[in-house]
Amino acid sequence: MGSTMEPPGGAYLHLGAVTSPVGTARVLQLAFGCTTFSLVAHRGGFAGVQGTFCMAAWGFCFAVSLLVVACELTKLHGCLRLSWGNFTAAFAMLATLLCATAAVIYPLYFTRLQCPPEPAGCAARDFRLAASVFAGLLFLAYAAEVALTRARPGQVASYMATVSGLLKIVQAFVACIIFGALVHDSRYGRYMATQWCVAVYSLCFLATMAVVALSVTGHAGSLGCPFDRLVVVYTFLAVLLYLSTAVIWPVFCFDPKYGEPRRPPDCPRGSCPWDSQLVVAIFTYVNLLLYVADLAYSQRIRFVPTL
Repeated sequence: MGSTMEPPGGAYLHLGAVTSPVGTARVLQLAFGCTTFSLVAHRGGFAGVQGTFCMAAWGFCFAVSLLVVACELTKLHGCLRLSWGNFTAAFAMLATLLCATAAVIYPLYFTRLQCPPEPAGCAARDFRLAASVFAGLLFLAYAAEVALTRARPGQVASYMATVSGLLKIVQAFVACIIFGALVHDSRYGRYMATQWCVAVYSLCFLATMAVVALSVTGHAGSLGCPFDRLVVVYTFLAVLLYLSTAVIWPVFCFDPKYGEPRRPPDCPRGSCPWDSQLVVAIFTYVNLLLYVADLAYSQRIRFVPTL
């Protein structure tokens, strides 16, 4: 009876995890991510909600990327009860969105060409400029991974690597922006119609997260009905629901009978309900377009739920 043990000196590390094109992108993510938040933490500085968000986004992406590289390198991802292909594709898309947001917010709020007053001085300006550059490079590194792992037409792949799966992450991210504007004094409770809009945003967000969770945990194939058909039906319903909010929200916020068609001149900057209502309206149309694109792409995708 032959031995099943691997011979001594066998390779226990999967070097392709760091030498392949996707592996190289992940190594760059670690390098750029570590450099970015190190520059900010050392001398660049951050403050307020905006700065905290940027540091949290960079820290979260670095930690999960480190976990992904470690699992790929040691081949331990097979021990996790996850659909690894779905998990890495979903995380890469989420990290791309988070880093893109941080790459816009940090320079907008903290980077200036003029030197700040002492004790920060010109050194803080230089660190902030460098952090802004590396934040942009970090976004490009995550975007490169999304581009490299995205399923090509006719290719059988994990669901989250398809265009429809990637759009699910974008839809959930946009919904979070809508929720942020809603809780920022948007006065959505004045009318039943605007409360209906909030219910639609919440229902679609929860359903989208359920689809993502089922895919990432590898339970999509254990449902009593075909997962791909269920996703198409849900996406069609989401298009109809968002279409109703795309009509109702602007009417009850900007029509003279119910709201303000223009921004009130005495409305304070940073805490104006009209601004929050406008943000909700804009991103409602953004998500409507995303769901329409999702419905179009979901008609012709081929994926394996357990990949």
